[in-house]
Amino acid sequence: MVNDIASTWIWIGFSIFLVVALSLDTWVLHGKSRTAQPSLRASLAWTVVWISSAFIFNGLLWLYVYYNATTALANEKALEFFAGYLIEKSLSVDNLFAFYMVFHQFRIPSAYQQRIFSIGIWSAIILRLVLILGGTWLITHFHWILYILGAFLILTGIKMCLLREKEKDLADTTLIKFLKRFLRITQEIHGERFFIRKNAKWYATGLFLALIFIEISDLIFAFDSIPAIFAITTDPFIVWSSNIFAILGLRALYFILADMATRFRLLKYGIALILIFVGSKMVIEPWVHVSVLVSLGVIIGILFLFTYLSMRELTCNPSKPPSIRPNKSAN
Repeated sequence: MVNDIASTWIWIGFSIFLVVALSLDTWVLHGKSRTAQPSLRASLAWTVVWISSAFIFNGLLWLYVYYNATTALANEKALEFFAGYLIEKSLSVDNLFAFYMVFHQFRIPSAYQQRIFSIGIWSAIILRLVLILGGTWLITHFHWILYILGAFLILTGIKMCLLREKEKDLADTTLIKFLKRFLRITQEIHGERFFIRKNAKWYATGLFLALIFIEISDLIFAFDSIPAIFAITTDPFIVWSSNIFAILGLRALYFILADMATRFRLLKYGIALILIFVGSKMVIEPWVHVSVLVSLGVIIGILFLFTYLSMRELTCNPSKPPSIRPNKSAN
């Protein structure tokens, strides 16, 4: 049975915090950088702020459960949040690399990437709420679905490990061919406009195409990330709050990863192993119970190991990799 430790007022309070935090990220923190890419220093600073806020929230969550229940339950819920947050944050790194590929291929200037991020983050919040509520209901009534989700995560992780990724030509995908049946498309960038009127006809711009691919990428990512956290907890508030804190600050984190992606080339294999681990944990649950503390240790160990291996690979092969910094202008 799903155990929700949060009262109605806690849900309302967190929802208010969410709206304020997203508004701050969308219109205040990045409102002045609409015509320029945020500096690496500023992006790093705000990434630290958002990560710190997650730790502060976890501390407040522990205090709330401690004073309303028991110390043991407070420790359990705090560990569940932290493990869930780590899973969602690590998976979001892989998703941000997919974002970069979209921006790179459609040659979206960094100033206009901001608008796509704003729309994408707000829509991601709504999508996750729907998936979490739906997933919680299904697991409550059909617990065996956890085993199917676990098998899905294992297969996804194996696929990430074995398949060699090649940069696809997004302009030649089935989706673009489908859109061309209904829309006139121009690859040109016209400021922040998604549609332009030319020769008395409406055209979808490259910015609109990038938005479509970003939304689809996030949808695919959500179908990986939501089942993964259900391996840690089925408490809907923990699932929801850890997802939200993983999403907060993705915009700033993206500009850091755009500079450092090639330095952590092996990290995707670590993310794949995390998916395989949490999927296996879900599948073997009827016979073997893996505690949250053990899960947390495995996840942290995998992340540190593959970060170290990536940095070691770069040290052993010091030749400078090609820059993948986002385009500052459309050519």
